[in-house]
Amino acid sequence: MLKKVVIIGGNSGIGEVLKKQLTAEGIDTITASRSSEPSLDINDDSPSFPEVDGAIDALVYCPGTINLKPFRSLNIDAFRNDIEVNYLGAVKAIQHYLSNLKASEHPSIVLFSSVAVGKGMNFHSSIAGAKGAVEGLTRALAAELSPSIRVNCIAPSLTDTPLAAKLLRNDKQREAAESRHPLDSIGEAKDIANMANFLISENAKWITGQVIGVDGGMSTLATG
Repeated sequence: MLKKVVIIGGNSGIGEVLKKQLTAEGIDTITASRSSEPSLDINDDSPSFPEVDGAIDALVYCPGTINLKPFRSLNIDAFRNDIEVNYLGAVKAIQHYLSNLKASEHPSIVLFSSVAVGKGMNFHSSIAGAKGAVEGLTRALAAELSPSIRVNCIAPSLTDTPLAAKLLRNDKQREAAESRHPLDSIGEAKDIANMANFLISENAKWITGQVIGVDGGMSTLATG
């Protein structure tokens, strides 16, 4: 049974919804984010993650970027930042809390990728590269940390969160985004949070090393 969960990036979007779900279930939920007090700087070599005494049952790393530009207009700093926030930030968080996780009876880690890793998309070269690294990390750590710690990854498509607000600024943009998905809709934060909640629960005790698409069918279906 879950008793204590750490969510990095738990003050908005998917992380915030997951925090509310877990808190309602009576689970001690510890969060940190760039908008928290004190602010968490993921790009720092030694981010000030909250210190936790004893075991934690799950670590969920939510921070991400949406940096969609033509390849020719991306400088190396853009690629570096996407790697830093999405991949290296996850590495730092896992390293920081690994001993806490090992102290739990049935611990797990959930990371986040993107549908763009498995499905080539225009203007996604930087973010797809960074999220591809996250998928590799998921599988490598799931193997290395088994059988004691489960590691899984969620790969969403476009989801209605503050991070995606600039892509959904008006009805025309929203309708166009919806039409690209076989389910003719974009995701809600709770759709992704529900999967994260499941993956850290005892109901997923035989699931590890998986990258699970929660994407309205975009990664596997062609319609029209």
